[in-house]
Amino acid sequence: MSIPTLLVLYGSQTGTAEDTAHRIGRQAQRKRLHVQISPLDSYNVANLISEPLVIFVCATTGQGDPPDNMNNFWRFLFRKSLPAGSLCQLECAVLGLGDSSYPKFNFVAKKLHKRLVQLGASILLPAGLADDQHDLGPDAVVDPWLRSFWERVLVLYPSLGHVIPLREDEPLPPRYIFHFVDDVKENPDHMSPKRQMVPSQVHSFPAKMLYNQRVTDASHFQDVRHIEFDITGSNIEFAAGDVVMMRPNNTQEDVQQFCQLLRLDPNAQFTLTATDSNTTVPARLPQPCTVEHLVKHYLDISAVPRRSYFELLSTFATNDLEKEKLVEFSSAQGQDDLHDYCTRPRRTALEVLLDFPHTAAELKVDYILDLFPDIQPRSFSIASSLLAHPNRIQILVAVVRYKTKMHKPRNGLCSTWLASLNPAHEEVYVPLWVKKGTLRFPSKQETPVIMVGPGTGVAPFRSALQERVAQDKTSNVLFFGSRSEFKDYFFHSDWQDTTKAGHLTCFTAFSRDQEDKIYVQHRVKEQAKLLWDLIANRGGCFYIAGRAKEMPASVREALQEVFKQGGGLSSEEADQMLTTMEQTGRLQSETWS
Repeated sequence: MSIPTLLVLYGSQTGTAEDTAHRIGRQAQRKRLHVQISPLDSYNVANLISEPLVIFVCATTGQGDPPDNMNNFWRFLFRKSLPAGSLCQLECAVLGLGDSSYPKFNFVAKKLHKRLVQLGASILLPAGLADDQHDLGPDAVVDPWLRSFWERVLVLYPSLGHVIPLREDEPLPPRYIFHFVDDVKENPDHMSPKRQMVPSQVHSFPAKMLYNQRVTDASHFQDVRHIEFDITGSNIEFAAGDVVMMRPNNTQEDVQQFCQLLRLDPNAQFTLTATDSNTTVPARLPQPCTVEHLVKHYLDISAVPRRSYFELLSTFATNDLEKEKLVEFSSAQGQDDLHDYCTRPRRTALEVLLDFPHTAAELKVDYILDLFPDIQPRSFSIASSLLAHPNRIQILVAVVRYKTKMHKPRNGLCSTWLASLNPAHEEVYVPLWVKKGTLRFPSKQETPVIMVGPGTGVAPFRSALQERVAQDKTSNVLFFGSRSEFKDYFFHSDWQDTTKAGHLTCFTAFSRDQEDKIYVQHRVKEQAKLLWDLIANRGGCFYIAGRAKEMPASVREALQEVFKQGGGLSSEEADQMLTTMEQTGRLQSETWS
C-alpha cells in the first residue's frame, strides 16, 4: 500500500490551533507521510469527499463560536442539503482546543465531530478535548491523543511500519527560503487598503489616532486609556457589540536585540519563496521586505513560546548543555520544568534565545518563519456608536503591566504599544479593521436592556447606550463596578448625563470605597423587584461583559437569586429560566481571560 497523504485542517483564533496543526504536520513528516496543512477557509471543502486521511484541529471562541478562519467551512458543512453519506470515504479525527473556564468548552470540536458522523465519515478515535486550564496546558490531552491517532494510522496503513522515520534531532526543511536582494524599494503602500475594499485582516485601514488619554487617577495602580481613531474614508461600518481588531508592533529595543542576536542586518531586503506547493507566502508581508519590517510588524518575538518552539530549537543546537535542556523542555516529561521556566514567569521567545546563545548563533534565517508565528491581532470592544460619533471609533484599553520573577516587568504587547503612541506630538496611524462581536442588542423599541459591565467591560455598553439613545430606545439599566468612584469610574459623566436625560438607570459598586467590598453582583441582587419586572413582565434582555474569572458566574448566581426573590421561583425553575434566556439570546456574555 502506498504512503498516505495526511491533510491537517485547522480553525485558529489566537494561533494555538495553528501551532498544533503544524506540530502534527512535523510529526507526520518525520513518519515519512505526505502532509498538507491549511486553515479551513483556505481549503476547497468540496475536495473532502476524496481525501483519505484528515485531522481537524479546531479552537472554540467567544460563546461557542468557530474561529474566523473557519466560518465559511462551518456554514458549508452544516447545510441541510448535504447528503447523509457524503463523507463515507473519509477517515478522520477531531482535536479540539478549548478553555474550561468558559461555559461552552470545546463546543466547536464537539459539534464538528457529531456532524462528521452524520455525514458518514469514519471517526478514527474519540474527539480530543484539550483544556487551556490544565496545569500542563493543552498538551496534557494532545500528547496521548496523538499517540492514539498514530497507532490507528499504523493499523490502517501497515506499510508505514516498515518505513524508517526521520530522527527527532534532524531539522526538517524550512517552509520558506529567503532571497536577499539589493537596492529594491519596499512598496510604501503595503499598509494601505484598496479604497473600495472593506478593511480586513489582510487589507487593514490606517486610522489616524485623534487622542489617547489616561482615564484613571494618577494614583491608581492601573493605566487605562480612552483612545479615539478617525476612520473617514474607510468604508467601515459597525453596530453596538462589534469589536475593532489591530496588530501591535514589537518595540524598537526588541527588534534591535533580535537582529543583533541572529546577526541580521535590519536594512537588508529579501523576497520569500515557499518550499512546498501547498504553502503560500504570507499576504501581509510586502515583497520585497526589509528584515526590520519583518521583525517589527510580523514576528511574534515577545510572546511566551509554546512547546513546539523548543522542539524546533533543539534540532539546531550543537552545544551539549543547551541541547539537553531544549530536548527536556520538548518532551512530555519536561512539561513541569518548561512551565516553571517559561509559562509561569511569562518569559518571551526573545528572552529564551538570549538564554540559549549558542543555539541562537546556529539559527539559519530560512527557519525564522517556522520558529516565530505571526503576531496575532488583538480585539477591543468598540466603546462608541457611529450614530453619536460619525467616522470615529473609540476604545477603552487597560495597559497590561505586571511583575514576575523576571528582572524586567511584563508588558502587554498591544496595550503598551498603544499607550506609547502620542498623537499630540506627531501624526499617528494604526492599521485596523472591524468584525462582528458576540453581543446582539434587541431591535424592538420597547425591549428593556440590562447591562452588567465592571471595569473595561463597560466599553460595549457605552456603544450600545449611545446607539439606543439615538434610536429613542430609553429603557436601559447599567450596573457598573470598579475599585473607586474617584480613581477608575469610567465614563461617569456619560452615565450622569444619560441618567439626567431619563434614558438610563445606573447602579454602581465601588469595591474599595468602604470597609465591606461591594461588587456588581451585590447590586444586581438588591434590585430583584426591578429586574424581575423588566425581564419577566417586559421581555428584557440581560448582558454581562468583563473578565472571565469569578465575575460572570457570580452575576449569573445573582440573577438566579433575582428570579427566586422577585418571582418566587424555585432553584430548579430559576436555573431553567436562565438556560431558556441563554438559548433565546436574552442572556448574553462577552468575557475574556
